[in-house]
Amino acid sequence: MSDLDQVLAVDQVGFPVLSVLIVLPLVAGAILAVVRDRRTAAAIAIGGAGATAALAVFVALRFNAGVPDIQFVERSAAMFGVSWHLGIDGVNMLFVPLTALLGLLVVVYAYSSGERDPRRYSIAVLALEASMIGAFVALDLVVFWFFFVVELVPSWFLITRWGTGPERRRAAAEYVGYMSVGSVLMLAGIVLLGRNYATVTGEGQSFELHRLLAVDLPDGSQTPVFFLLFLGFAVKAPIFPFHTWLPKVLEHGPIVGMSVFLVGVKLGTYGLLRFVIPLLPETSHEWLWLMVLLGSAGTAYGALLALGQTNLRRMLAFASLSHMGVVMLGLFSLNLDGFEGGLLQMINLGIVGAGLFFIAGFLSTRVGPPELGSLGGLIHHAPLMTGAFLIVALAGIGLPGTNGFNGEHLVMLGGYERHWILAVSAGMGVFLTAAYSLSYFQRGFMGEPRSTVVDRVYDLTRSERGIIAALLVLIFWIGLGTGPFIQAIRPSLSELTDRVETTVDADEEVSDP
Repeated sequence: MSDLDQVLAVDQVGFPVLSVLIVLPLVAGAILAVVRDRRTAAAIAIGGAGATAALAVFVALRFNAGVPDIQFVERSAAMFGVSWHLGIDGVNMLFVPLTALLGLLVVVYAYSSGERDPRRYSIAVLALEASMIGAFVALDLVVFWFFFVVELVPSWFLITRWGTGPERRRAAAEYVGYMSVGSVLMLAGIVLLGRNYATVTGEGQSFELHRLLAVDLPDGSQTPVFFLLFLGFAVKAPIFPFHTWLPKVLEHGPIVGMSVFLVGVKLGTYGLLRFVIPLLPETSHEWLWLMVLLGSAGTAYGALLALGQTNLRRMLAFASLSHMGVVMLGLFSLNLDGFEGGLLQMINLGIVGAGLFFIAGFLSTRVGPPELGSLGGLIHHAPLMTGAFLIVALAGIGLPGTNGFNGEHLVMLGGYERHWILAVSAGMGVFLTAAYSLSYFQRGFMGEPRSTVVDRVYDLTRSERGIIAALLVLIFWIGLGTGPFIQAIRPSLSELTDRVETTVDADEEVSDP
């Protein structure tokens, strides 16, 4: 990534579109803060989220998928080494429309479902959306870190104010505590990178990714910087064994709001792909065995715990941990198939997780906290909801024709190319995912009702059908038409693969006697 392969936003679309994407939901939230009429507030919230989603789709449509260039670039003069440097390439392009779309769906649901205080709820969701988009498009590590930290504020309010159960404040405090420690470690790694740039070049500090890629870290600094950054991202993802905050947050946080939140936690594995592996390819290769061990352990551990859950949200928490293990196996295959599979799985799991959390929210409005595994017989009262759950669950398993298939397939191909153990670990994850997903479906939706509360369940309302339909379109669109998505991400990931292979091969040649 150099100055020559960056296409300015003003040349591409005529205005700083990425800054607008960040500011638009913030403006909508600021207006909501002074509006009291419910109908007006709904129009502003849905309009702001809808405009953000439309602009994100516009960016995706204008993205040139055939080149690895950074596009829609915005870049200010540096101050203290920090530059407002934003851009989109194949690594982050899919995250922006996904974040904006889920933000829109959550705001629509808040006003259509009778969510408590939907105006303030929408303000928090819009602020969370803005911070996530900012983090995904940031190409300066300090700017990325800023949005990474700011995201904690709306997350705190969502969990404490709209969470469920008496443990929601403790869950929020644990989440913020974990993220704060991870953020400090990450910042320490970023500062070391900036100081190294100043030492090597004789210029001032810089935290812009393309500048940091142009200089090498001394051998003695690579491992400390690698683990400082890795630990910061591992806590966020989360990656086993740094996951203990996740079950509490997903169980006690706002049910539907967790749909956007789950995309935010992908910043952890996204950060590994965007920053850690490109900046430290030799160290990533050196510690590959540990990354594979953590990925394999997380895949098995999360899936086995998911098998025993009756609460849908706790099941989803451990399922998310298991899926993050599979993503780790893909990323640390350190080859093109693994990178593509890992990236697609991040996107796919955002969609699948959103679908399941929306269904959990639908059930919560009918029967309270969804101890779905102890209900049974829901198909008799809610056949459309039953079908939606089954399709989303099958997408999580990776059924051919759904969005999960190609990502899992590429992860296993990439893993096999690196070592057969990686492919076996990823395959084990698929098998266990099928076990807990179908077992949960059988216990919750099939058979005869095991509780009288099932009589209170009714099928999807019109707004709920619209939300689920949007997610099902994504599931089958990506599943049946994966080609354009692969075409969009491949040039950037091919460039990353070349960098990793060239650096590792050169290092091995030097180390040979």
